[in-house]
Amino acid sequence: MAAEELGRILSIQSHVAYGYVGGKAATFPLQLLGYDVDIVNTVNFSNHAGYRRSSGTKATPKELDDMFFILEQNGFLKPARVLTGFIFGAEALSAVARSVIKLLQDDPQIIYLLDPVMGDAGQLYVLPDVIPIYRSLLPKATIITPNWFEVETITETKIEDRTSLQNALTILHETYSVPNVVISSIPVAKWLRDLTPPHIRSTTISDQEQSLLCLASVHAAGAATTTEGAGGSSHRRRSAVYAGCVPLIPGYFSGVGDLFSALVLGHYFPSPSPPALPDTSNPPPPPSLSSLPPLPRAVSLALTKTHAILRLTEEHASLLPPEDRTTTDDELDEADPERRIRRMRGRELRLVQGRRILSGEAMGELRLLREWDDFWGPD
Repeated sequence: MAAEELGRILSIQSHVAYGYVGGKAATFPLQLLGYDVDIVNTVNFSNHAGYRRSSGTKATPKELDDMFFILEQNGFLKPARVLTGFIFGAEALSAVARSVIKLLQDDPQIIYLLDPVMGDAGQLYVLPDVIPIYRSLLPKATIITPNWFEVETITETKIEDRTSLQNALTILHETYSVPNVVISSIPVAKWLRDLTPPHIRSTTISDQEQSLLCLASVHAAGAATTTEGAGGSSHRRRSAVYAGCVPLIPGYFSGVGDLFSALVLGHYFPSPSPPALPDTSNPPPPPSLSSLPPLPRAVSLALTKTHAILRLTEEHASLLPPEDRTTTDDELDEADPERRIRRMRGRELRLVQGRRILSGEAMGELRLLREWDDFWGPD
């Protein structure tokens, strides 16, 4: 499909001079898929914060307002899709929200992917004042791609069992009217392993291996149904849920969520007939990729490519000299800051080297999401 047919993507997120996070992790993969990408940087940093030493500036609300105004005045602000990512504080996020809402009012057909980048592993790395603004933006989004911690933060729900996971999705779909929810990574603890149906757990992952669950939930307005279960009991099916497991690749990698969100947006086509994809070296197992609905199809491709890029990055890091592939140790890193920098540098995503993965020429093993029929209760 030609770039003119795909339309332009407006990407609003962070920028770093060195490395691949934020817009640097999103732009190149989207361009490889055939999109023209217009970029608004919410911050301009030397490198990501994981290096501990960094410098740069944050865009002020006025700078963002002025940039959007001139883009509109010049007739450049006509995206088919919008992607928002890391935005540090409430005032800057409010400026972005105003522009996104205006774009959606002018063209309701715009596909808007909101990645509410706030933190991970129990820790916020934005100011807490962004949380209510993200909540106000949720009803405007076509797709959201939070990680499990961001879901917990937005919904104020600790995800620790089936009920809490159902409650979190219900809040996102019904309280905030989000039609398409993708939880990019949920650590597969014992409760989740026991809950997940065998056809969703990968046969290549042993019970001893750590893994992550990726979940996609599709909710059509007014489409929730009540079905009868065994013994006359009933439950409400609030959405169609699809999921897949991937092995956890150990180590600290930055920009993974930014890459994943960009690929979800790039591969999402609401129509039942998406553009043809290049053949992969491994034919997809049933159910075939083409038989999946639009959201799980896009997420399957994003998960496949993101995991393959992580594998490529891990392989590169494993071949570095011993001093460049040290394990994480806060005490040793504090005593020798160069130790952390060497390790982080070796784990920057290998996007350029993995361009055949990103374009679809050599994706490797296809990570298909499969329907979780009894997620809301037994049929």
